[in-house]
Amino acid sequence: MKLLKCILTENDCCQTGRTIRPKGVMVHSTGANNPLLRRYVQPVAATPGREELLAQLGRNTNANHWNRPGLNVCVHGFVGRLADGTVAAVQTLPWNHRGWHAGTGASGSSANDTHISFEICEDDLTDPAYFGQAYRAAAELTAMLCQQYGLDPLADGVVICHQDGYRRGVASNHGDVYNWFPKFGRSMDDFRAEVVRVMDGESQEEDEMIFYKNLSDVPEYYQAAVGKAVDRGALNGTGDGELNVSEDLCRTLTVLDRLGKLD
Repeated sequence: MKLLKCILTENDCCQTGRTIRPKGVMVHSTGANNPLLRRYVQPVAATPGREELLAQLGRNTNANHWNRPGLNVCVHGFVGRLADGTVAAVQTLPWNHRGWHAGTGASGSSANDTHISFEICEDDLTDPAYFGQAYRAAAELTAMLCQQYGLDPLADGVVICHQDGYRRGVASNHGDVYNWFPKFGRSMDDFRAEVVRVMDGESQEEDEMIFYKNLSDVPEYYQAAVGKAVDRGALNGTGDGELNVSEDLCRTLTVLDRLGKLD
């Protein structure tokens, strides 16, 4: 995970100077079709390394970023695309600063007082490649924060999303991230497990991937989608009669099939 730092010093939340003792991480997603980090994150004149940050983030010419006064929202970080199209994370508040991200829940309490927060920049919610990259970067960022603050991502209430917070009575009623993750077969339980894998040092190297030699070797829950890709000539295998398809590709094809893209 590439991690940049661009503190939103002009945001009213940052100006308060209030701090918390982090007890968890709350994952949000933006609810807008714009995966570009520059939409939300821009350095100001006093930001250290401003020109380099602008080169990496790109310029927001609409001036609707979050590094300005008059907003009632601020998170500790974002995950999304840089100007070159790669996915990265940006820290936008000190990790122990009290953010404005959760609102107040039915219990009268707020995860603002307990949880570090970050937003994953949504796209149109149909791109499995971007989802996979953003999901992994979010897990890596969460793992880093859990390690830094001695948090157990599997403990009750530690790693949650905004909707989880609402159900627990510590956040307003927003649907994220359940508007996005399930479209690609992921839940918050899956996400927490991914955070644990990152903390345990597991990588995504190709030599650790699972491959299936023939269509008959592909698990049943992937076979229909992979079969469609083969029938349409989109998947030809190695050219020597073997399919040799990775589990990651099987998963992607299954998501595309559910979206009707293989019909």
